[in-house]
Amino acid sequence: MAKHFFPMIYRMRYIHRWGLMRNTEQENIQEHSHMVAVLAHALATIENQFYDGCYDVGQVTIAALYHDASEIFTGDLPTPIKYDNPEIQNAYQSVERTAQKRLLSMLPEPLQPIYQSAILDVCPQIYTIVKAADRLSAYIKCIEELKVGNTEFLHAKEQIYQSLCDSTLHSVRYFMQECLPGFELTLDELQSTQ
Repeated sequence: MAKHFFPMIYRMRYIHRWGLMRNTEQENIQEHSHMVAVLAHALATIENQFYDGCYDVGQVTIAALYHDASEIFTGDLPTPIKYDNPEIQNAYQSVERTAQKRLLSMLPEPLQPIYQSAILDVCPQIYTIVKAADRLSAYIKCIEELKVGNTEFLHAKEQIYQSLCDSTLHSVRYFMQECLPGFELTLDELQSTQ
């Protein structure tokens, strides 16, 4: 197989998220993955700085960058469908794993083991941080949509907020308390609070 990993990664920009929702602004998985990487980096840093965590912040950030890369092949399956029942969830996980393996096979062989831990075999501790960052990113998307009057995201915001409140990560609670309120502000309000 030709080694076209990076051109495929570039195509993340063509996969749109929130397929069942009316969006005022489309979000693609490339944009989303960047934000998840920023948030995962923050969560791991907060855990290390304030809560005696021992996260490798670089590995967390890299895993976040690639956390949705398999969707290049699978598309973004909407959450209500993905988690509708265990059979669908298990089937999707199998499809996702196959897509991850296919993507890895598109790298030159010497690079495959290096990327495998970021794409296919993410350690559970890192996965927990990335998943929390993924939820934070989704919550921020809901805030942005609601700020412009799109009530389509109201229920999603409530559900995601509850899942964030249920997180066992100290960094999630810290981020929600110290950093999340700023996302409710306008640009003028952000600049006037400096």
